[in-house]
Amino acid sequence: MTVLEIQRRLRALDFDPGPVDGAWGPRTRSALKNFQRARTLEPDGVPGPKSIAALGRDAEAGPYVPAEPLWLQEGRRRLGLREGDARLKAFLASDGRTLGDPARSPWCGDFVETCLRIALPDEPQPANPYLARNWLRFGRALPEPATGAVAVFWRGARTGSSGHVGFVVGADRRFVSVLGGNQTDSVSIARLARTRLLGCRWPSTIALTGLESPGETSGPVSTDEA
Repeated sequence: MTVLEIQRRLRALDFDPGPVDGAWGPRTRSALKNFQRARTLEPDGVPGPKSIAALGRDAEAGPYVPAEPLWLQEGRRRLGLREGDARLKAFLASDGRTLGDPARSPWCGDFVETCLRIALPDEPQPANPYLARNWLRFGRALPEPATGAVAVFWRGARTGSSGHVGFVVGADRRFVSVLGGNQTDSVSIARLARTRLLGCRWPSTIALTGLESPGETSGPVSTDEA
């Protein structure tokens, strides 16, 4: 289920999610918690397989069909936003924290932080999420890319301090496709060489079971995301 489908089901079942707009926010999360309590599920506000299956059963909609993780859905909603766009600045500040003007500072870490704080407000984040390589201390390590995983890459030199971070949407033997910020000065999907990959991480508050294998790679090949 997408966020929009979850909101429609919650509203139909008299659990008010707020505006039915496809945006994951505190009112939708609160409505899901109330639904979970009513169905004797763990009220964590996370639409995991059990909660989605319960929503589906109530709708007689058939078996659970996984959707992209919430934080990745949040990122996709911002595809195409460019530096200088007031909507991008507003989004990066919407979680109450921001690095500043994306036209002046690298903002890939700010983008990842904002998507995750909106979707998973209780998830611990790096002390300085704006430095890309700090995301190597986020959550739990994955042996291979998975859809929605936080992927960290080196930039300039493997042993340096510069890097890039985004969300995995595709992978093959040579490339990893990431949805991220500060890619050609916008929120976009780009392919980065696997030889630059430092690691993939998964939120500590989300189960590792049922991880989705990423699809085919897409987007232009990127060699420097500055």
